[in-house]
Amino acid sequence: MSNLFDSTTSALGTSLNMRLLKHNITSSNIANAETPGYHAKKIDFENALARALDIDDLRGMSTSSPEHFVVGGASAKVRPDIYENPEGAINNDGNTVDLEREMSNLAENTILYKAALSLINKKLAALRYAVTENR
Repeated sequence: MSNLFDSTTSALGTSLNMRLLKHNITSSNIANAETPGYHAKKIDFENALARALDIDDLRGMSTSSPEHFVVGGASAKVRPDIYENPEGAINNDGNTVDLEREMSNLAENTILYKAALSLINKKLAALRYAVTENR
């Protein structure tokens, strides 16, 4: 059975999942902007997405026999690194959240999420058109 979705659709789906995680982390930072001692979190989004999509073919492995297990590819679960933001300045209460920066990051991430979602919708609309064209 052939794969119904191409690599672009898979890449967009992976991007949506990573952007959702980035949204949750940024929202958590905003929610804890007034929490004493809270350290803002950051996600290594670009490197994780590159690993998940295998852009540089670093994980590209092939099998020499059809009996071998496939390693990597769509079945590989790549999780981005989440760490304390080293760029944050510490306030008097020990909090490192920069509310303006976090709000800006949230707005940017929302725009990019919606763009990826729109592209997936267009790909699915093209598939729907191809399926229903001969009715």
